Amino acid sequence: MEGGASNGAADVEDIMIRNPVPWPNGAKCAAAITFDMDADSILHLHHPRTSISRISAMSMLRYGPEVAVPRIVETYRKFDIRQSFFIPAWCIENYPAAIETILEGGHEIGHHGYIHEDPNRLSRDEEEYWLKRSIDAIVKATGQRPRGWRAPLYNFSNNSADLLIAEGFTYDASLMGDDVPYLLRTAKGELIELPSHWGLDDWPPFVHSMDMDYEMQIKSPSQGLEPFRQEFDAMWEHGGLWVGVWHPFATGRLARWVEVEKMIEYMLGKGDVWFARMEDIAAHVRACIDDGSYEPRVDRLPYYEEPVCPIAMAGE
Repeated sequence: MEGGASNGAADVEDIMIRNPVPWPNGAKCAAAITFDMDADSILHLHHPRTSISRISAMSMLRYGPEVAVPRIVETYRKFDIRQSFFIPAWCIENYPAAIETILEGGHEIGHHGYIHEDPNRLSRDEEEYWLKRSIDAIVKATGQRPRGWRAPLYNFSNNSADLLIAEGFTYDASLMGDDVPYLLRTAKGELIELPSHWGLDDWPPFVHSMDMDYEMQIKSPSQGLEPFRQEFDAMWEHGGLWVGVWHPFATGRLARWVEVEKMIEYMLGKGDVWFARMEDIAAHVRACIDDGSYEPRVDRLPYYEEPVCPIAMAGE
């Protein structure tokens, strides 16, 4: 803004995002619908001894790779967009047809653990083992190493960044610390963080499962998707990054996906929106950092080296 007096509304708008990314071709925002194709991995994780007898829950989760994924990929083909899927390696091994469909559509497959295990319940060596084993499965299925990772359950551990850096990952998609991409920096190096948040996750409005101890009142398709539309409008207005974190067995259901198609039409209809795979967004951000056109905020990890509340710990 040039010198002189300014009105309050303009001032508020100008400081909403202080360091917007210069998106390609002058786009006002970047958008990515990311699907975590967990299938029944989460059921086996929650109930390792009895999962195979929980047939109803398993059918609900298998709907994702077997019915929803082909539907989702066909919609992407219709709109000529390429997107990203984060998939546990166990699911890659057990649902090859879904993986082939995703790859044929030109979409990215990112790392999402082996069987959706919680990194914060693993030792450093255990986390490294499952990270590497999953990389091997992704390479076997896709022919290339994954560039991005989303921690199962968003549970990024104090070891995760260093392990990802050591394995050559370029970005993470687990954290919630900004409206635009930022950097995670450790003593070992750095990662580009492509953040989202629970308001862009479809689990709260659309998932109800007694077998996974998650019982919520399910929203109608239009009600459930309205927050995502509002989040997009804000990102479009102020130059942010909109990353939906969805699940094929949930948002890929028929009535919901009908509404998703309408929402994608709406998003594209606003114009100046860059729909892209997460790996492409990360590559663009890295190029902007390197040429000096974008200066991201930096989070240094770990945030803390030891527990900070001994009073609370004493009562555990």
